[in-house]
Amino acid sequence: MNVQLFIPCFVDQLYPETGMNMVKILEKLGCNVTYNQKQTCCGQPAFNAGYWEEAKSVADKFLNDFDNEGYIVGPSGSCTGYVRNYYERMFDNSAEHNLSNKVRGKMFEFTEFLTEVLKVQDLGARLDGKATYHDACGALRECGIKQGPRTLLQHVKGLEMVEMKECETCCGFGGTFAVKYEPISIGMAQTKVQSALDTGAKYMISTDVSCMMHIQGYIDKNNLPMQTLHIADVLASGW
Repeated sequence: MNVQLFIPCFVDQLYPETGMNMVKILEKLGCNVTYNQKQTCCGQPAFNAGYWEEAKSVADKFLNDFDNEGYIVGPSGSCTGYVRNYYERMFDNSAEHNLSNKVRGKMFEFTEFLTEVLKVQDLGARLDGKATYHDACGALRECGIKQGPRTLLQHVKGLEMVEMKECETCCGFGGTFAVKYEPISIGMAQTKVQSALDTGAKYMISTDVSCMMHIQGYIDKNNLPMQTLHIADVLASGW
């Protein structure tokens, strides 16, 4: 099965090991993984900031970077949700309309691809400790991803999964939201982290490194006993 790898900006610049672990898993499962080194951003930051024309220019490049056969898989529900839900609006009644529909139709978030396309549940991973799962907004609200990541994590040997009360509550990052509304953003991170700490978990796991970066920043600043992990890093551990 052919897979085109999409590496979002945060992963490329700050969490490259997450991208490498995703490749490790996909290749283990027999996928032929390719990476177009000319790829850049999907355009979401500009779009969310109101710069729609600039976002469309970036999105147009994205379409052409991935105009090949095979699935497009990325370790981000946020970017996946953006491409699926907003490219249609940007390229409606344009020359790129059909290409946009083609690309959108083969775009998958990593865990979604594992559970819905490859039909995988147990990857043979191992991580000892107690963990809780954070539903990232992009994955949950824009891609409808809820049970799949939990199913994958439940099969990780040595990992005890516990639900926190605020599992579906936004962490407060929201891209430029964290910059424009810093006090609110920090308060939301505090609520999320406290809910996770209340479970006694050592790890907070999610599909999106943008959430993890924001939450880990709050954890580190307050010297709290918790570590955030991207699910790809968890699923690649122990083998």
